[in-house]
Amino acid sequence: MKKELLMGTALVSTLGAASVAEAVTATMSGNHQTGIEFDSPSASTDTNAQRSDNNFTVSLSETTDGGMTISSSFMLMNENAAAGDVDAGFTLAFTDGSKLDVINAGNASGTHDISIPGSAGAETVTTATSNSAETGLDFATGATKQGVEYHTAADFLADGLKMSFSASTDGGETAGATYRIDGHVAIGATYVTDLGDSSVTIGAGWSEVDGSKTATAPANDTGGFHVGLSAVTGDLTVAVGFADGNKVGTGVKGAKEMTGEVVKAGVKYVTGDLTFNVGIASGDSTDLTIGSVSGSSDAKDVTSASVSYAVASGVTAILGYTSVDASDEGADSTDGSSWYIGANMAF
Repeated sequence: MKKELLMGTALVSTLGAASVAEAVTATMSGNHQTGIEFDSPSASTDTNAQRSDNNFTVSLSETTDGGMTISSSFMLMNENAAAGDVDAGFTLAFTDGSKLDVINAGNASGTHDISIPGSAGAETVTTATSNSAETGLDFATGATKQGVEYHTAADFLADGLKMSFSASTDGGETAGATYRIDGHVAIGATYVTDLGDSSVTIGAGWSEVDGSKTATAPANDTGGFHVGLSAVTGDLTVAVGFADGNKVGTGVKGAKEMTGEVVKAGVKYVTGDLTFNVGIASGDSTDLTIGSVSGSSDAKDVTSASVSYAVASGVTAILGYTSVDASDEGADSTDGSSWYIGANMAF
């Protein structure tokens, strides 16, 4: 309770110490993407369905007399969602270029994972719900709503270096049969430099999460590290990444914990109004019942590609393809391929 009171006092005193205008500046942005997905699962018949992703975001910002910027935002999610996304906190941007995120701040390790090119389409391939293999670099990050994240200014300690530090405390949820996050600490960094004709970006992060559930304690809490590298030479982007860590499941995987690693690589090439993306991701894991010391292996190998065409300002046509080869509990499992054709309109 003391931690929560201190955090609330710090936020109120920080916001109240400055003189602000009576009305903040509001801007709006969003997108409307819709298309048709054609699925070919290995163990059942082919299907197709419409896929839509519609988002509307309102960003609020104002600068105090002292030069500090206070900002927040909220998003109205697509019409299929039951409720809007109202979990954004506040960001305080200081005159030296540093920033502080307060409330639902996130995890500093995940902030600095390198973006690896892959299909720009909305296609998905369904695998077995018990498959715990991951394909993202930030799978070992986590935080509660009662957290903060500090972002340094550019050129912190060295030219081209930016860092983040985050921590969160108990979110107040009642302990139950599935794993919950009690808190975390994390650090992340991004370093940008020139190497000949290329701009090279290196991103890395480490996170440690404390969690709990009733009856049985996890043998390995969620946490781990990632590192990635991206090189941009003219219109060509090449990126690779690696992650290793532990994760305790939620939902249908709520009784499981896993240890795993992910390797990703991708290429993006832009020529005129066309953008070509190709990416691969390979995730391997060993999952086990929470509290156990032995388990079985899962895996996912993902190959994806897309072609995007800028039809007009803010309008992009997309053709995407994804193929997944998966195994669950050491044996071949549900996998397949999927096509997507659609368009995105952004504002």
